[in-house]
Amino acid sequence: MDIDFYEANVAQAQQGDREAFVRLVKKCESTLYNVARSILKSDAECLDASQEAIIKAYTSLQNLREARYFKTWLIRILINECQRLIQHKKRVVPMGELIEQQVSERFERDVELQDAIQALEEDLRVVITLHYFEDLPVKEIALLLEIPEGTVKSRLIRARSKLAASIAADKKEGRLCHE
Repeated sequence: MDIDFYEANVAQAQQGDREAFVRLVKKCESTLYNVARSILKSDAECLDASQEAIIKAYTSLQNLREARYFKTWLIRILINECQRLIQHKKRVVPMGELIEQQVSERFERDVELQDAIQALEEDLRVVITLHYFEDLPVKEIALLLEIPEGTVKSRLIRARSKLAASIAADKKEGRLCHE
């Protein structure tokens, strides 16, 4: 059971067991990338944000009160780090910056869906990613993003509606190659 996994490894990591912390991070690895990718545009930024979040989590692990919420806590740190990167990027004047268009291998089979998701506003992308790709319940997403559950539900409804419209438009224009 995941709760037992988190409680055992967090306790060990808080006592200085680095391997326990590595196990915790490995368990959350794909979630971290998916959440970062829903906020940031480039793989390099996603990796930077994830690394910074892991470092911050490691240095403040003693502050985690409930071990079973390790994953949620780490995602919150990551979201804050992504927001910090966005703010920092706004202060820097871009010079011929190329936007990465590569999609990770795990999403190659759903390029159209990923493109449609990336076209959504950030608040909609985040809830879609957390709910559908990371299987987090509405209540946990609300706690994580520090917004009411009703707001999460309405964002999910808006995001699904926009995704359906986008995919329908792509099909109508013949951009999708599905039979």
